[in-house]
Formats: sequence, structure tokens, C-alpha cells
Amino acid sequence: MNDERNDDLLRSRRTFLKLGAGAVAGLAAHPAAQGAAHSTSPNRADAKPNFLFLVGEGLRADELSLAGNRILQTPHLDRIGEEGMRFKNAFVVNALCAPSRATILTGLYSHTTGCLDNEHRRVPAHIPIFTDLLHEADYEVAFFGKVHVGKTLTDRHWGDYFGFDAAATNYYHPRIAQGSGGQIGEPHVYQGYVDDVVTERAVSWLLQKRERPFFCLFMFQAPHDPFYRSRRNLDLYNGVPIPKPATFDDDLKGYPGKPRAFPEANNKIGTTILGDDDPRSLEEIVKDHYAGVVNNDQNFSSLLAAIEKTGKLEDTVILLTSDHGYFLGEWRFYDKRFMHEPSIRVPLLVRYPKLVKAGTVEEKMVLNLDLAPTVLDLAGIEVPEHVQGNSLVPLLKGSEATAWRKDWLYEYYEYPEDNMVKPHRGVRTDRYKLIHYYLPPQEFELYDLQNDPAELHNLYGEPGSADLFRQLMGRLQELRKETGDVTSG
Repeated sequence: MNDERNDDLLRSRRTFLKLGAGAVAGLAAHPAAQGAAHSTSPNRADAKPNFLFLVGEGLRADELSLAGNRILQTPHLDRIGEEGMRFKNAFVVNALCAPSRATILTGLYSHTTGCLDNEHRRVPAHIPIFTDLLHEADYEVAFFGKVHVGKTLTDRHWGDYFGFDAAATNYYHPRIAQGSGGQIGEPHVYQGYVDDVVTERAVSWLLQKRERPFFCLFMFQAPHDPFYRSRRNLDLYNGVPIPKPATFDDDLKGYPGKPRAFPEANNKIGTTILGDDDPRSLEEIVKDHYAGVVNNDQNFSSLLAAIEKTGKLEDTVILLTSDHGYFLGEWRFYDKRFMHEPSIRVPLLVRYPKLVKAGTVEEKMVLNLDLAPTVLDLAGIEVPEHVQGNSLVPLLKGSEATAWRKDWLYEYYEYPEDNMVKPHRGVRTDRYKLIHYYLPPQEFELYDLQNDPAELHNLYGEPGSADLFRQLMGRLQELRKETGDVTSG
């Protein structure tokens, strides 16, 4: 990218930032939806933290031994939560790769960025991602791994870049582009397991001597389909029995209480969407997925060791999350997309001893919208007014009196594509969830999550549920208005 192009982008982003909330049509000042109190940390200009920001690929909230998984062992990833904070109720606002990653990077809803699905997956150049603002604040910023947003984010500045588009790579012979100082070359083919190759490059970068604070963004490829394993994990879980989810056979009974949108979707174990890459059995998908998570844990141990070797561990914020959750046999599904809990729940762990008490657990509902403002807040950078998430810093500090969201908006757009998951929106509160499939004929799902956490009993249309339905439907429309959602349907 030439200097003139850089200057043009910088001017457009600054204009966007100056316009603030007015740059996003229809946004209202609603703390529950947008996070009115953006900057909450003290200004630590003389002690800016470093960052290692890890994004899993379809990593479920319960795929950590820290979260109680009895098969998976993830000791290194567990350490982030054991020595920091674990958020038990972390969610994504669109459970699809590109839209979720765009939300993580911007703190904006899909309907605001325009990154609605995996086809329309570019964040407009005038909308800053948080690494743009870190770079302007004199951070060394680097990207390693799977991008899946726009033109592999090569239109942004990176001090160091080693990235690939998941659709154009290979697990064992990955095509990866690299560059430094904002100049990124053409992709080259590397030999080796993709996440291992990327980790080796990231470790080398982390070990470099530097005078400025660093931000390292690392996005895993495993365990995305086609679910290939690294050589060292090829025989992992041989002979280990995989429990069948309680709802695995419910599709044979006609999905009791579910609308037609549910059984008519294609992303089921034993179907053909991806061809030879589709999982053929519950055991196959679960074990391959688990092996991918173990590979994440192994590679993170190398990243962690590199930071420890530099002596900067206590000055570094380590954050782990995922772009979405994943069905592993619930209702015979795999993949994500639906607003059901296995799909929208993600892990969120934050370690930063200077601020976060070790071993703490937070119950409040937090969103991938909140990650961009949190990073900026921790870095002492003013959070732009247009951002639609909340900084998590008050929660990280253990502020009991912090006002927080009571509900939030979910959206999904990609249709029909191969998966045939119908577009839908929804509202989730601490207790209830309403899902609206808005294409004709419109359908609904309504759950009391307190009494029915597995979402087995759809209350929509049942006696006594009419008032609750009207209340949640009204709140859904309010959230759309508050967040500037003018999409159709």
C-alpha cells in the first residue's frame, strides 16, 4: 500500500471518528446496547500494557478443561482463566466466521459494518478496526493466522503480518502472505501444519527486542472444516467413548416444538454440504474438533513461553475468545449459525495481574461487541463514540456496582447458501430467549432458559406465553432501533 493510499485511509477514518455516533445512522445513546461509559480505566500513558489476543475458530465455551470438560485437557489455555477472569456468559451477536470477526475488530454489529455474512465480509475502509487506533497510539501491531475478513485485512497497517484466507489455504501446505512495516507481499506455500507454521512465526516476532508496547492478534485455523489434525495428534482419543447429546435423536421424532426452519437446515452430521469433508458420525466430528482444540492449547504454550522468556508476562494482557460456538451433535447439528446456546456461547478468558484478580468468575452477559472497546480502554485510548459495545474494564476490576446490559440483539443473514439456515433475529435476556425467523412464513422460538437451559420446550403459541412473547418482540424492535438496524425483514 503506498503512502498516498495510507494518508487517504487515515483521513477517512479520522473523519468517521470525529462524526462519532452520528456516523452510524439511527444509533441511539442506550447504555445496554452500546456502552455509554466507554473509557473507564485510568490513563496509564506511562505504563501501556502489551497484548496477546487469541481468537479460536469455533471454540465452544465448554471445550476447556477449566470449564469442566471431562475429555479435553487444555492446561495452558486454562491458565489464562486460572490466573485471571473467566466469563461464564460470553456470546457472539452473529454466529458466523467473517461477521463475528468483523464485530470483534470494530465493536460494531454486522448491520452496521455491512459485513453480514461470509460473502459480504469486508469492513469498509473508513471504519477503523481497533488495531488501527493502537497503531496510531504508537503500538507495534502484528497479525498471525486466519483472517476471513475482507481482503485478508491487508488494507490495514501491520508492523508484522503472517496471514491467510481460510478459503484459499490448506492445512498441510498453507498459502500464507507475509510482510512488515505495512508492506505485504503475495502468498507463498509453506510446508507443515498451518497453525504450527503460524505459531513458529509469531514466537519469533514475540521474542524480538522492542521499545514500544506490542499488540499481537493471533487467529487459529483449527478446528475448522475439513477438521484435519496435526501429525502429533492423529491418534488422540482413540478408544475414548463420546457421550451422545440428549437431543441427538430428536430429529428422528420431527423436532418436537421446533419450527420448520430448524429441521430444514442442512448443517447436520451425516449430510452432504462440503462433500468429502462433511463429518460422517458424531464420534468423528467431536474427536476431530477436540483434537483441534488440543492443538490450540499446544501452540498457545509456545506463545506463552516466548512472552515469559522476554520477561514481559506480567505486563501483558492475554485474552482468549472465539468467533462463535459450535454444535457437536445437539439435534444432530454441527457448524453454528442458529441462535441456540451451543452456537452463540464462546469462551472468554482475560489474564492481566495488574488489574484482574486470579481465579475470578464473572456471570454478567458479555458480547464480542465488547472486545474492541475493552482493548482500547486497557491501552488508555479513548473509545470512539460510534462503538456499540461496552468496555469490560469495570468488570475486570471487580466493580460490583457497575450497571450492565440486561438483554441484547442477535442477527443472522447468510441464506440460502449450502447450509439453508434461514435468516433470523432474536433477543436474549438473563432468563428468556426469543428467535424470529422473519422470511415468510415467519416462525418463532421462545424459551425460558432458567427452567429449560437446553432449549427443549418452545413456549411460542402455548397458553400463558402471549404476554411474554409481546414483551420480548417489543424489546427486539427497540434493540433494532437503538443499534441502527435498518435491514429488511
